[in-house]
Amino acid sequence: MANKHIVIIGGNSGIGLQVKEICEAQGATVYAFSRSGEAGSTLDITSDFTTIDGLPEQIDGLVYCPGTINLKPFHRFSIADFQHDYEVNVLGAVKVLQACMKALKKSSSASVVLYSTVAVKTGLGFHASISSAKGAVEGLAKSLASEWAANKIRVNVVAPSLTDTPLANALLGTDDKKEASNKRHPLGRYGQASDIAAATVFLLSDGASWITGQVLNIDGGMSSLK
Repeated sequence: MANKHIVIIGGNSGIGLQVKEICEAQGATVYAFSRSGEAGSTLDITSDFTTIDGLPEQIDGLVYCPGTINLKPFHRFSIADFQHDYEVNVLGAVKVLQACMKALKKSSSASVVLYSTVAVKTGLGFHASISSAKGAVEGLAKSLASEWAANKIRVNVVAPSLTDTPLANALLGTDDKKEASNKRHPLGRYGQASDIAAATVFLLSDGASWITGQVLNIDGGMSSLK
């Protein structure tokens, strides 16, 4: 990661913060953006924008972290729920990708990492809205991986299962909930931000230089084991 310029959207907490810390420890220069601006610069991905102030001229890695966890029975979802999840997970990513595209093309080996969820592949109840949005993220990533391959820009997706981040506080707020979550995973534990950050940094690195258009399931075996 030495001398690479890495842009992280949502780099102030959870997975994004861990990716930031690992990249910096390995010698990268990190440009972090978040709605609060706590870890770097301020960016509200739900606003209308076509450019992002403070980007480097060349981007070697781009990580888009913003997401939502909105779980309830299908009949209780409103159209506004679906629109909000799509706005944060998909359209926010689209705006960021378009704003970063020229700088990504200036790198000889750029890497983009987006995030999905195990629920897209596995099919989990109460996940209709987030699964729809994250399914769109996977489709976006595969299309861009094809379109941008000629520019040597790799685009991949990490699809976690439940991970201990601020976004998941409501699902892991008690010991009983944590134990139940552990039991649902073949490896006997729910995810940590470090698990997802490690996979992300690998995809950003030169060690993943022949990997593009892939969905990497980091989920304790949940998507493929019983």
